[in-house]
Amino acid sequence: NKSSNELPSYGSKQASGFDIRANLDNSVTIGSLERYIVPTGLYFNIPDSCEIQIRPRSGLAAKNGVTVLNTPGTIDSDYTGEVKIILVNLSKEDFTINHGDRIAQGVVATVFTERIINLTNVNEITKETERGEGGFGSTGIK
Repeated sequence: NKSSNELPSYGSKQASGFDIRANLDNSVTIGSLERYIVPTGLYFNIPDSCEIQIRPRSGLAAKNGVTVLNTPGTIDSDYTGEVKIILVNLSKEDFTINHGDRIAQGVVATVFTERIINLTNVNEITKETERGEGGFGSTGIK
């Protein structure tokens, strides 16, 4: 943690994600439909076969229309640089981020990597399922 913020922490004992805070010299205002890459001052040693997923904070999204643009963002285990969060303001109002504001959450997850999964090119899909090629709402909403 190269910021003056407290270490990331979980909001409760059963929380899946830990809070990530903005590391800013000055407040930043994101206009309607604008995006901004927010530095955090955080660096992680992520174990092999794991990733950190960056997800929106539900309250920030619901109350202010501000969310993580590439959600979930992935921080790979071989990335050692500073974690930065791409926020987008989907509301009609400007939104100001201050140093120390909780802007996202991180979830540590296990992933299958090249050491476990072998991607293979095939000419046709032989697996038959009830769903088949149906996508984009093909299963309905009710």
